[in-house]
Amino acid sequence: MTASTTTADLTVVVAARRMLTADVCEFELRRRDGGLLEPAEPGAHITVHTPSGEARSYSLTSDVSDLGRYVIAVRRDEGGRGGSRSMIDEVNEGDSLTISSPRNAFELMDAPAYLLVAAGIGITPIRAMLLELRRRGAADVQLVYLSRSRAETPYLDELVEMTLNRPITLHHRSLHGALDWWPLLESPGERHLYVCGPESLQNELRALTMHWRPSRVHMEDFAGISAFGGISLPFVLEWQPSGVSIAVSETQTMLGALERAGIDADSSCGSGTCGTCRLRLIDGEADHRDVVLSESERRDFVMPCVSRALNKGLVVAPL
Repeated sequence: MTASTTTADLTVVVAARRMLTADVCEFELRRRDGGLLEPAEPGAHITVHTPSGEARSYSLTSDVSDLGRYVIAVRRDEGGRGGSRSMIDEVNEGDSLTISSPRNAFELMDAPAYLLVAAGIGITPIRAMLLELRRRGAADVQLVYLSRSRAETPYLDELVEMTLNRPITLHHRSLHGALDWWPLLESPGERHLYVCGPESLQNELRALTMHWRPSRVHMEDFAGISAFGGISLPFVLEWQPSGVSIAVSETQTMLGALERAGIDADSSCGSGTCGTCRLRLIDGEADHRDVVLSESERRDFVMPCVSRALNKGLVVAPL
């Protein structure tokens, strides 16, 4: 299926682009009329409709107080479905792109102290947080930035300059091997931990922060969400327009079951990050596994690419 646009989507122009590393490209997006963009918070992401037809979500990495532009950074994923490759290979300065409104599932909370951890392209939301914390005058901020090598570290020189008076740990795996996390995590104090990186890193840090208050540990997986990452039981889905009941097995997604039943549902990312496949939730209790919907939206909507039913069934309808 191809991605569709919604009334919340906006067409922007690529005001500038630059290669940050051999496989990471930064894009500066502005309104073509020069007007202001919607407000965004540190940690927010936008969904971009790429030239390949795929919709992909990218974290805002710029100063969110600057409403004249959004800045994103895209890492080429040779093993992906083509969205990142089309962005880097086909999108040039002056081109137009369709984007969503900013959404935030990685909110920067007010705290006495912060430990920010980024791995590779996971630096994008962390950079926006650093810029915001510097603007606020936050004093106790520590950054840990992991990458394979110095050449594969987006924003390296800028971040070193930005954090001159704050603790920063730059760890290149090709030089230093595995990082010993315990000295950083042993004593939580009043800190909030923010992590953006692959699932393996998140799992490691979750295990090492079991003695932290859960409300002070925040993680975002930039690779998207697996539909089968938790307990997956079969359930029945009712498609309200026709009243047809569709069995969803433990190895199927709602979206896959709908498509197999011949129901045309828009979709794109398949990972709970772009918002394209959103459906109205009419009845039932959903097991929400996406990073798109806010808490208030989850009462009325569901993302069928990754979410499931908590009990025996759901009733859904198109928007």
